[in-house]
Amino acid sequence: MIRRITDIIVTLFPEPREQARAIGVFSFVAALGGSIGLLAGGALTQALNWHWIFLVNLPIGIAAVVLGVRLLEPERGIGLARGADLAGALLITSALMLGIYTIVETERYGWVSAPTLGLGALALALLAAFVARQATARAPLVPLRVFRSRGVAGANLIGALMVPGMFGFFFLGTLYLQRVLGYGALGVGLAILPVTLVGGLLSLRVSARLNVRFGLRAVLLPSLVLMVLGLAWFVRAPVHGTYAADVLPAMLALGVGAGLGFPALMSLAMADATPSDSGLASGLISTTQMVSGALGLAVLVTLAASRTARLLAIGTPLPEALTGGYHLAFAISTALVAAALFIAALAVPGRERTSETSEGPVGALPVVRQRDG
Repeated sequence: MIRRITDIIVTLFPEPREQARAIGVFSFVAALGGSIGLLAGGALTQALNWHWIFLVNLPIGIAAVVLGVRLLEPERGIGLARGADLAGALLITSALMLGIYTIVETERYGWVSAPTLGLGALALALLAAFVARQATARAPLVPLRVFRSRGVAGANLIGALMVPGMFGFFFLGTLYLQRVLGYGALGVGLAILPVTLVGGLLSLRVSARLNVRFGLRAVLLPSLVLMVLGLAWFVRAPVHGTYAADVLPAMLALGVGAGLGFPALMSLAMADATPSDSGLASGLISTTQMVSGALGLAVLVTLAASRTARLLAIGTPLPEALTGGYHLAFAISTALVAAALFIAALAVPGRERTSETSEGPVGALPVVRQRDG
């Protein structure tokens, strides 16, 4: 669904300035939904039962379908005329599922055990087979030519490192607030609200203007710096921490960083896409974020649980042991986003590139250049 929305944005708003604003509005709506979800989910869990956070999506989905039918213009797609890469879909799905299963089961078998190494090797083999398939398939899921674009390749690599860090923050930060600081479900929703609220407001009012005025590089790099600082702040989160001193500063830094960074990243990923390739580019960046988030979160949670178990085994009290596990996960999250910052500094072009489109080595994808003024 995210892929289709970004595809619509690129198609309806081909002009860079308007496209940046549209991406900002889309990011704001997503953040607003996240804010409402945090509060409503906490209220439902506390007042009724946690099962309701899933049941409440039924009427929301029905309303979305009804509005989509009424508001979206019908169009004719390409269907299956060119064939569907079912073999490629099976290979990548199997590789990802097996990879996540292998990571999660390391808590039982260990990282260097025969089951872990064997299943991990099989997952990598399936992934390699998927790449080989994409190079030879008549209608591949991911045409490898797309990675010849510096913007597309850079944006996806940055997203693959940045998103796991943010996923780790939301998941493990929630556990820290609940299991260490003793917050209830609604309290957690209110505590995390600054991230989505600040991020949403910046996406709507500020990000598009900054992207157009100063360029993607000048916006993306500082936003990643703020994410690094916010995650690093959680690395020193104490057992008996207070919200104002130990949580809120990190929330604000992450909110500002995400509110400016994600629209810039999406614009970077879509900048080199022609209208015919917009679906491919948007689908690729969305898939990269979801896949890397799932894999990264599996690793972070597994490492945090293993660290906590080791601390408990030597007699460390539960709150300290839990905090020690979370500190390890936050440190790794910080390192991932720091790596994304390093890659962005190398891969994201500066303002000297003009906004004119010219043919380059990308093939079907043009090279979009930015220009001052």
